[in-house]
Amino acid sequence: MLVMREDSREFPYRQTMTPLEPPAEPSGSSPATDLLTLGRRIRHYRTERGLTLDALSEATGAAPSQLSLVENGKREPRISLLTTIAGALGVTLADLLSESPPSRRAALEIELEHAQRGTLYSSLALPYVRPSQKLPVPVLENLVGLHRELARRASEAIATPEEARRANTELRLAMQQRNNYLPHIEEIGEELARTAGYTVGALTHRTVARMAEQLGFTLLHVDDLPHSTRTVTDLANGRIYLPPASIPGGHGLRSLALQAIAHRVLEHERPRSYADFLRQRLEINYFAAACLIPRSAAVSWLQARKQEKDLAVEDFRDAFGVTHESAAQRFTNLATEHLGIQVHFLRVGDDGALYRGYENDGLRLPADVTGAIEGQPVCRKWAARSAFARRDRATEFYQYTDNPTGTYWCSTQTGSTAGGEFSITVGVPFAAVKWFRGRETTLRQSSTCPGEACCRRAAPDLVQRWGKKSWPSAHMHQHVLSALPAGSFPGVDDTEVYSFLEKHAPR
Repeated sequence: MLVMREDSREFPYRQTMTPLEPPAEPSGSSPATDLLTLGRRIRHYRTERGLTLDALSEATGAAPSQLSLVENGKREPRISLLTTIAGALGVTLADLLSESPPSRRAALEIELEHAQRGTLYSSLALPYVRPSQKLPVPVLENLVGLHRELARRASEAIATPEEARRANTELRLAMQQRNNYLPHIEEIGEELARTAGYTVGALTHRTVARMAEQLGFTLLHVDDLPHSTRTVTDLANGRIYLPPASIPGGHGLRSLALQAIAHRVLEHERPRSYADFLRQRLEINYFAAACLIPRSAAVSWLQARKQEKDLAVEDFRDAFGVTHESAAQRFTNLATEHLGIQVHFLRVGDDGALYRGYENDGLRLPADVTGAIEGQPVCRKWAARSAFARRDRATEFYQYTDNPTGTYWCSTQTGSTAGGEFSITVGVPFAAVKWFRGRETTLRQSSTCPGEACCRRAAPDLVQRWGKKSWPSAHMHQHVLSALPAGSFPGVDDTEVYSFLEKHAPR
């Protein structure tokens, strides 16, 4: 089997467990945690003074069993009892009610108790470990450390939108440093396609099937794939389940099959974090592109067009039988390394939001304070948005744009999905436009974004007329508030997948 290992060393996204540090003082603690702290402070002062529960019971008039429940955080004592306990222990009421644990050991006991009362530990169906005084401190430290690691992994698996955006930004910047080029995956994809019989032009469905067969898999099309999946691979029986072959358009099915194959060829393990999941997703997409448009054939084709000064994404698309977006993204993989051309790529919705972007040519992409570009508004004067205004959208739209970082030429093609229209843009600095078809366009815009005066600030007369006479109700995107779904694979319903595999497994 073809193997690819170096990526795990070069992508800095896998986190390791940090050394165990003393637990931080509770902030915004739940009532249960406050009672635990109170109980541990009582027990700390009691044992410090050499008193047993029976002795404290005689001094306070409370039953030993009641005091035990209080010390274990399972009963909330009346203030009168607390005052009596404080007097018996020779401390103030404020000493008992302090929110900080009285010692490191107590802090560990409280954290362990709190962790075992949580839903994460309950889901494991493991026995309860009583954090008693007989439990050695090193054991307490190990148990608390394990609980922290469980919580960290669960948090990463769920991944809030903010965490997902951070991980995606790190991945985008890492690819920018590589010129969006992964030579090891290029070589693997090329070798596998050639071995399966590819020579030139578009990669056929039959060739993709042979690639799967080389790895011991059969491609099967079914109409009942789990809703949360695009493909399902049965490792036990060597099957890759795909959507029905009757779905319009061939590129999508070839790409899905290649992505499923990629997990096996690249020897991916189950993702350990959402960042790991995103890295794997990028790699399988790259592998699929490297197979659909093999490097040697693609570079030969592009170099010939460059020599003729007739580079065009639409021709690249047609030559290899893929979508315009796939051809544009593949061009970014090869342009810098093999043509010496720096480039940028944008996928923009008809609302002006940037959904996907890449650049190594100095174009300043819109970004938030964290560096994330997804969802950020693109300048209205860029070709990515200007293209929506034209009537004839059958061919590419060309435009020059003067930006704060220089003048860029862009080629844009629009399309539509059930979710709305979108545009795909490939652009280059002015110095490189001589290699491209469409360089003769006279369309030119000037952008000063991200300055608000460019296109985000309404005209003064409109502000004066409508500023205090309007109240728009914004469309709320519910996913903004949602955590990304958890599971063995983010967003995948394990129960549905296993039921599907059981249904289709050979008998």
